[in-house]
Amino acid sequence: MADLSSSASPRHSPQTGVKHDNATQVARPMVFRGGGFAPKSQPLVTAVAILALLAFWQAATILWSISPTFLPSPERVGRSLWRMIETGELWRHLSASLYRIGWGWFLGTVFGVTIGVMIGLFTVARAVGAPLVAALYPVPKIALLPLFILWLGIGEGSKVATIGLSVFFPTVIATYAGVDAVPRNLIRMAQSFNVPLWRIVWSLLLPGALAGMLAGFRISIAAALLVLVAAEMIGAQFGLGAFLILTGNMLQTDKLMAGVVVLSAMGLTASWLVTLIERRVLHWR
Repeated sequence: MADLSSSASPRHSPQTGVKHDNATQVARPMVFRGGGFAPKSQPLVTAVAILALLAFWQAATILWSISPTFLPSPERVGRSLWRMIETGELWRHLSASLYRIGWGWFLGTVFGVTIGVMIGLFTVARAVGAPLVAALYPVPKIALLPLFILWLGIGEGSKVATIGLSVFFPTVIATYAGVDAVPRNLIRMAQSFNVPLWRIVWSLLLPGALAGMLAGFRISIAAALLVLVAAEMIGAQFGLGAFLILTGNMLQTDKLMAGVVVLSAMGLTASWLVTLIERRVLHWR
């Protein structure tokens, strides 16, 4: 009969020449080869890339003797921007634009989230709302500005309404898509315990749909900026859009580029705020 204790005796490995003891062998943690495709922010890399682009721009205007009217250098754009800050011209236009985009984005987001939740929950709302959203979303919202001017006048109301409409549709789509992504088993479980509808929406649906909604907010902010500039170019005395069309007509390209820089800064700031909200409310991811 074979000795049963031989199964626990040391074993010689012919490949490595090392003896292994099966009884004392310890499991080692598995090491993953990849990073799981989880990109991280690199502020230093971002800063270096921006500085390199500005340096190339400045060098190109000097080495190739590009006309300042055709393409002003970053140094000229910076000086124009500083003069606009000193004289108060920048704040006069920026404050008007912030007022319009602030109210337009707020109203469009409130109504968009409300309608999006209703489409995601109720059959009748989806049967009526989803086809209308799909039909009206591709329509350029700036094309409706003359109609809003007839209804609301040439003042702020028509511009705010146009911006709000451009924000409304992507917010609706992102919201009801996020609601659809919430597992229905969780909703049925809450209904089985007689949880009120408002509590299901507040404690279950909105947190579950929040990731999709925040992605929609990024799109809606970009759409609001585009419509803001177009609306101010058509019918405004003050605002970044009015400033851009005026400086373009007068061939003041350094001030024109300064206005573009301000618009870019607005977009970056809004994106940073959305990212900050994502880190705070979606830290569990």
